[in-house]
Amino acid sequence: MTLAIVTGAPGWLGTRLVQALVKGLPDVPSLGPSDRRVRCLVLPDADASELEALGAQVEIVRGDITDAASLEPLFRDAKGATVFHAAGLVHPSKGVAQLHAVNAEGTSNMIEAAKKAGVRRFVHVSSNSPIGTNPSADHVFDEASPYNPYMGYGKTKMLGEETVKRAHASGAIETVIIRPPWFYGPGQPPRQTLFFEMIRDGKAPLVGDGTNRRSMAYVDNICQGLLLCEKVDRAAGEIYWIADRRPYPMSEILDTIERVMEKDFGIACKHGRMKLPGFASEVAWLVDLTMQGAGLYHQKIHVLSEMNKTIACTVEKAEKELGYDPKVDLEEGMRRSIQWMRDRGIQL
Repeated sequence: MTLAIVTGAPGWLGTRLVQALVKGLPDVPSLGPSDRRVRCLVLPDADASELEALGAQVEIVRGDITDAASLEPLFRDAKGATVFHAAGLVHPSKGVAQLHAVNAEGTSNMIEAAKKAGVRRFVHVSSNSPIGTNPSADHVFDEASPYNPYMGYGKTKMLGEETVKRAHASGAIETVIIRPPWFYGPGQPPRQTLFFEMIRDGKAPLVGDGTNRRSMAYVDNICQGLLLCEKVDRAAGEIYWIADRRPYPMSEILDTIERVMEKDFGIACKHGRMKLPGFASEVAWLVDLTMQGAGLYHQKIHVLSEMNKTIACTVEKAEKELGYDPKVDLEEGMRRSIQWMRDRGIQL
């Protein structure tokens, strides 16, 4: 099989995708194990031990998407390969300019290198953020929804999408874009573990009445979407929302995690919520907007600014055109997340 090039490992989604390419997806037998070569772009100082443990199929190349020259070894003898570009930055540590460097310029560097190498298909991981937040509580985004980027992250991911679309239009390379929303599952970063701890301790924020809906995506559901975007011919040039089958009200998300912790793992929860009025998110939005306008970024303020908003999509196009069939829903996905934590000695 053709070479697969993956960025974003050893990050959360990138690592799971590499595992899926090598071992298959357990919930989707048709996407089973493969003996194909997988080449991963890994930052110079990142720990690649989890990727190296997958064996000789996986090749580690050190580099950085923000450094175009460092990408040359990644694309050596890559004619006909598929690129899965999962690298991106959500929460910058060095201000909003870092978002542009990674999400916009980094994507441009990857596209140019892929075209030069003769890559067949470039599957790009975008986000819900270029489309923003839904205009009403009952609204859902589809692939025809216009750009309305949310803050600096949304703007830079939009610029990345536009670069990818131009490349396809040029005829130099096939591209596919996926837009996963808030995702969850094994491999989660510390910020997700903190969210679980807040629910356990009765301190999870519930802004407004909790009826605002959020589309979420279990990591293996995203991987299924990515692998189908490589395999399905008609996906070339298309954009797909990839998420769980339905959006979840915010109160359901909190209640489900709490229920799984207690019933499946015996974790005592305090059954409280840090209830905040809806305008708390609007104040946070204004502070976030002001800070980002000055080039600054504060993760907790940014997250709070979204907490009262509906960010919901439909996956009908992916179901129809790709054969996408998300196998894992919120309750089972959260169960697997907590089991993954337990298996690694991360206590709740």
